[in-house]
Amino acid sequence: MNNAYLLLTPGPLTTSENVRSAMLKDWCTWDDEYNQLVQKIRRKLVDLATHYRHEYTSVLMQGSGTFVVESVIGTVMPKESGKLLIAANGAYGKRMIQIANVLNIDTVVSITNEQEPVNILEIEQILKSDDTITHVAVVHCETTTGILNPIEAICRLAKKYNKITIVDAMSSFGGIDLDVHDYQIDYLISSANKCIQGVPGFGFVIAKTDELEKCKGNARSLSLNLYDQYETMENNHGKWRFTSPTHVVHAFYQALMELEEEGGIPARHKRYKNNQKILAKGMEEIGFRPLVKEEYQSPIITSFCFPNSTFNFRSFYLSLKQNGFVIYPGKVSEIDTFRIGNIGEVYENDIINLINAVNESCLKLEGAVKI
Repeated sequence: MNNAYLLLTPGPLTTSENVRSAMLKDWCTWDDEYNQLVQKIRRKLVDLATHYRHEYTSVLMQGSGTFVVESVIGTVMPKESGKLLIAANGAYGKRMIQIANVLNIDTVVSITNEQEPVNILEIEQILKSDDTITHVAVVHCETTTGILNPIEAICRLAKKYNKITIVDAMSSFGGIDLDVHDYQIDYLISSANKCIQGVPGFGFVIAKTDELEKCKGNARSLSLNLYDQYETMENNHGKWRFTSPTHVVHAFYQALMELEEEGGIPARHKRYKNNQKILAKGMEEIGFRPLVKEEYQSPIITSFCFPNSTFNFRSFYLSLKQNGFVIYPGKVSEIDTFRIGNIGEVYENDIINLINAVNESCLKLEGAVKI
């Protein structure tokens, strides 16, 4: 693939040659052909998320995934009467809390241990005791650890109490089949450079149209105004308000085509899940213990505990990189871990080769990496 190494991270990730090649042509943001492509992408995203329902829309937004999360929180929360419940069990749930605090949004939180899914019982107790809450937000795959949170149950619970639901599906959408309508999700957020297997540069929101249309005038930011971005795209046939990442958009369209060719989300989920199973088994045989219980583990990324107090992650990382694999440092606050992603243009044989490289690195770095 003309790359020095395989990216085994939660995004940016290893992309196909055709996705990268799609960025070799320059495009004008005002061109009708380009804007028609944006509209095709918007429709395809809705179809993927809702299984072809028409009461939803999608909005593309420049920037990283965090930019898009902020655009949603900062736009959909009413300025006077909005109150947000955030369920968090890792760094990305806590980032939503940070965003809400910076934007001076009235917020209540449910914090769970990083090694456990968010606590549905506690969420219900909060909803029962505070009827001023208007919105509920949660991360689907918490890439701090690799835990998959039970978003369907959480959203159904929120709807029982008539709340608007926000799901950060940044690292899961496209790799785990879900139905936004069946799950009763009002706003689902993801990014171009995750399971769709595009490159960084924009994120997107799949939203229930009638809910989004209530948000005019709510936004606390000019450039991250989700409603104005939606209105501009609707009224100008795919035009973005400000300069769009044209090369990245074309790469993303190619990635969507490749997702369809693979067999859609179910086929991609099957590949990722197989990658994760092989990875976990192989790493355990070498001596690395997964942080998360198997029943909570997503197929997206796996956290592994340091095997002992003398383990030198930097040496281990560099050795793997020399062998053609780049992994991720840990993000858990209380336990020393590192992470290995299973998503992107990565297949069973790549994981097997990684396991062999890990074994070789452990033997070579006997002093620094002692199992």
